[in-house]
Amino acid sequence: MRVRPSGADGEGGEAVGGPGGHVAAKHIGVVGASPEGAAIFIRQLARHASRLLPPDQHPVVTLHCERLDDYLQAIHRDDWHAVARLMQRSAGILASCGAQFVVSPEQIVLHAMQLAEAGSPVPWLTSPELLARVIAGRGHTKVGVVGTKMVTRAGAYQTHLGLKGVHVLVPDDDDCETLERVIFGELLYGSCRAESASAVLSVIARLGERGCEGVILGSSEVPMIVSSLNSPLPVYDAADILAEGAIQRSMG
Repeated sequence: MRVRPSGADGEGGEAVGGPGGHVAAKHIGVVGASPEGAAIFIRQLARHASRLLPPDQHPVVTLHCERLDDYLQAIHRDDWHAVARLMQRSAGILASCGAQFVVSPEQIVLHAMQLAEAGSPVPWLTSPELLARVIAGRGHTKVGVVGTKMVTRAGAYQTHLGLKGVHVLVPDDDDCETLERVIFGELLYGSCRAESASAVLSVIARLGERGCEGVILGSSEVPMIVSSLNSPLPVYDAADILAEGAIQRSMG
């Protein structure tokens, strides 16, 4: 059996156990905002754990979500300090459960990430640098991004990708409105009409017409309707790349 030492801090706490004396994977805390996005992310973590680790070495994963409406009200007020407080509260609860680092699949909260990290009892692993490394590693120099306006218009990924020579294109104004309507009106609540899914795929196709070699899925819910199987462009799922990075970090 594995033994988790008491008082383990955010950077340590690996426990040795099992017949092979292997080092136990670090406990991952997941800060959720959208229940739908968090559920998708848990499955992504499980898939990467199954690919990278034997079953008896999978990490412990704990999820905590504050109310979605609390996040949405703070975001629509442009109150990123309030968003950060919600994230910090989840991080504190996850730390008390034994999490040794935390992640959030919610791309919409990236603006509050530095504020949340500043008062966090455990370290955070974030997606932009991981995403930039993957895209640059595949040799793409121009990619599109789909997500809410707060993600597409605010340059959540542009700095990290720009430093690696990758240019990020955002949808035009009409397409941004379409994405906003589909994500906030449907996907956040676990539903999507066929015509809405088709509209999102058309947004991606138009990014391809503008020279994009791939598309970033900058919303944890968009994978409900877009995947490598139906996308007109190669897909870079920001949350899935974060999930893989979290499993790799948990392995030490």
